[in-house]
Amino acid sequence: MSAVLDLDIESQFEDEAGTAVARRVPPVQLALLRGFELRCDGRPIQLPLSAQRLLAFLALQQRVVHRLFVAGSLWIEASEERANANLRSALWRLRRPGHPLIDVTVTHVGLAANVVVDIRQAEARARRFLSQPDGWKADPYELLLSGDLLPDWYEDWVLVERERFRQLRLHALESICESLTAEGKFGQAVEAGLTAVSAEPLRESAQRSLVRAFLAEGNRAEALRQYRHCRRLLHEELGVKPSPEMEELIKGLGPEHAA
Repeated sequence: MSAVLDLDIESQFEDEAGTAVARRVPPVQLALLRGFELRCDGRPIQLPLSAQRLLAFLALQQRVVHRLFVAGSLWIEASEERANANLRSALWRLRRPGHPLIDVTVTHVGLAANVVVDIRQAEARARRFLSQPDGWKADPYELLLSGDLLPDWYEDWVLVERERFRQLRLHALESICESLTAEGKFGQAVEAGLTAVSAEPLRESAQRSLVRAFLAEGNRAEALRQYRHCRRLLHEELGVKPSPEMEELIKGLGPEHAA
């Protein structure tokens, strides 16, 4: 990026002797899972909605973007002149907290390097779980249990990112459930499975992972209850039956499973 015009990631000041020294830029935590929250050194930072939208949009881009693209995406129904004016106003509001949140040039804008975004951490962990299922335990997975991206926001650019993360998260949770089941860590396996099922009750692959966890720990009644719940949902919502894979899982539970 060219010279920063608004906010510097690394800033300098002069000490009493007039010597230029680097000023520490504290990390900023931006939470987008379950809702918007911004903190610096553990202290909450309040922002107006227009500034929240801009910061969240930049966090989801993962790159430096053109100012015209940002203005047109966030203020779709406004004229180009009004959209650019709205962007300038939001940029000014992001300067007021006193923490470096963004980098801005004449043409481009991006998230400052010191801003840590929870959804990016969760995505990175999910991909590690999926690429190295045997190595997941070295990395905590609490963020994957957190929930959806900005659940109360309904703009198109949020909906697309929400669904993309939801699918990645569900695949990771299923993988974690299966790995924990294989390791005999049934309590954690069930937690991961229940989280996946709660996020999407009609996702049969998640239901199967949970049933396997119940069966592996010897909870036949729980496995049967979960199977029946899944079968009822599939019938009521989609008009279909459980897959042969699901039926095979509960085959050994006796004829009463069909009740």
